[in-house]
Amino acid sequence: MMRFLQSKMFGAMLLLIFIFLIGVMGFKVIYSYSWIDAFYMTVITITTVGFGELHPMSSSEKIFTSFLILSSIFILGYSIKVISEYLLSKSNIGNLRHKKVQEKIDKLHNHVIVCGFGRNGKQAAQKLDAYKKGYVIVEMREDVVERFYDEKHLFVHGNANEDEVLIKAGIERASTVICALPSDADNLFIVLSARQINKNLKIISRATEETSYQKLKLAGADNVIMPDKIGGEHMASLVVVPDLVEFLDNLSVSGEQDSINVEQVPFEKVCPSGKEQAISDLDLRKKTGCSIIGYKTPEGEYVVNPEPSLILKKDSKLILIGRPNQIESLKQLYHV
Repeated sequence: MMRFLQSKMFGAMLLLIFIFLIGVMGFKVIYSYSWIDAFYMTVITITTVGFGELHPMSSSEKIFTSFLILSSIFILGYSIKVISEYLLSKSNIGNLRHKKVQEKIDKLHNHVIVCGFGRNGKQAAQKLDAYKKGYVIVEMREDVVERFYDEKHLFVHGNANEDEVLIKAGIERASTVICALPSDADNLFIVLSARQINKNLKIISRATEETSYQKLKLAGADNVIMPDKIGGEHMASLVVVPDLVEFLDNLSVSGEQDSINVEQVPFEKVCPSGKEQAISDLDLRKKTGCSIIGYKTPEGEYVVNPEPSLILKKDSKLILIGRPNQIESLKQLYHV
């Protein structure tokens, strides 16, 4: 409502009402016309239809009418322009824009669906942008959609709780759904709907209450993040082990080439032939300067600081650490 009150459309309507009231009150109060005659004279004067006056006018009436005609020409022209632009933007142009965005969404595969564009949703979108990962944002607030609607952000306006909206966002072709709504109940509903539509989907959900954690996991969420808990633990860690926490904070995984320190590489990248081999046979340290600090097994278990004799299995991943230039060498060598 506040946005409409500050819009050109509202201003144009006020000008039209203002000039109309001046005309009616002028003919009624100054020249003693009846209300009907004053209304009639104002209408034919503002619209410049060319009908004759009700009776011969005095010099002062002619001056007033001339002023009313000149003023109304500019005000009416401006108002028609603003109202036409508003109607076009809300109908034809707006529909074309939405259609163009929907066509882009329909072409996406293995993309991410971000439900909610609040604080957490925006941060998720920024991170996905940094990694050049395709994503679609589902947002119910129309003012937010209009504010951020551009070629960069692909929005679906609607309630993420509804299956039709999720399908419109391409959930059947998506790889991941991020539930970033402020309400745990809404996130729970999205998790249930998303898991029912796409069994292979990876679902990451936000949670506010600790009691919601287990419910979201049971509903089908692969990961449940509690921002408040993470923030509190992080602040406490800065008291207990400040140097360690600051060091870890400096290990960037933002996706910007000049700041990455940690990267993950799937098995098929380091072993393109598909042959399982030991970490020592890869000789990644010598080739790129990066060090292997972690290994994720095909079963999803993590091994910290794996031994050089560890045999890499198919569908596993390596986690490496290095300086930005070393990470860049890793990316160029293995096309990560």
